Amino acid sequence: MKKWIALFSHTGSEIVNISNELGRWPDKIITNKPPGSEDIHEGIRDVCYTSAKPKVQNYRQLFDGDAIITLHGWMRIIPGSICNEYEIYNLHPGLISEYPELKGKDPQKRVFENDYTLRGGVKEYSKVGCVIHKCSPLVDSGTMIMERSTGNSYSGEATLTDALHEMAEDMWVQLLEDKLK
Repeated sequence: MKKWIALFSHTGSEIVNISNELGRWPDKIITNKPPGSEDIHEGIRDVCYTSAKPKVQNYRQLFDGDAIITLHGWMRIIPGSICNEYEIYNLHPGLISEYPELKGKDPQKRVFENDYTLRGGVKEYSKVGCVIHKCSPLVDSGTMIMERSTGNSYSGEATLTDALHEMAEDMWVQLLEDKLK
């Protein structure tokens, strides 16, 4: 069975939910939050801490060459040499395959803000969704591995964000069930 390394910069709740669904925890969990951060999900245990802005040598010390590495709100650009050296995946909660302008931080917020300033009564983003892509040194620009979308029928940013989180967790489970065999 392949090793799994999961990285997060927020609370780690997505890792907890995915792990519960898979019936398996990552072999290593890494965060760039300071030790003792109060908002880390209570289910996260045995976490490894790294600097707020890890360097190439930090990644090499923490990663295993034979592991699947997943990013769960990892708010850092991974150096190109690390992207090329390891099997790293990122999930983006914006349908960048169709709307490349949604690359970067908080795409669901931008979808909501643009769609509720209706242009002639028509939503700018008729579909919403998530993509999983291989990591590259450019933000949300690696080869897309998986994509899911649905019609944009959401009436608020919170409901859209919740729906995309649920979609994201399902996608991670599907990818990891395949990759961790």
